[in-house]
Amino acid sequence: MNNLITEEKLHKYFSVTEKALALAKQAFDPARNEQAVDFFQMAQAYFSDARHFHRDKQDFVLAFAALNYAHGWLDAGARIGLFQVSDNTLFTVDNQ
Repeated sequence: MNNLITEEKLHKYFSVTEKALALAKQAFDPARNEQAVDFFQMAQAYFSDARHFHRDKQDFVLAFAALNYAHGWLDAGARIGLFQVSDNTLFTVDNQ
C-alpha cells in the first residue's frame, strides 16, 4: 500500500518538479508570451510554497499538494504549447 508521504517521496517530487521548472524556464520567451510567464510564475509560487510547507512547517501533505499544483501548471503550459518542451518524462507531451 502506498498511502504515506515520506521524506524520500517528497525529495523525489521536489527533484522532478525542479527539473521541469528549469526546462520550462528556457522554453519560452517572456517578452513575447505573457500567458507563458503567468503559468511559469504560478508554478514557481507553488514550488516555493511546497518548500515552505516542507522546511518551515514540516507539513508533508501540504508540501506534496503544492508540488503537484506546481507541476500541474508546468504540465498544462507544456500541453497547450506555452512551453516548447519535448521531454515526455517530465511533461505530458509527445516527444516527436
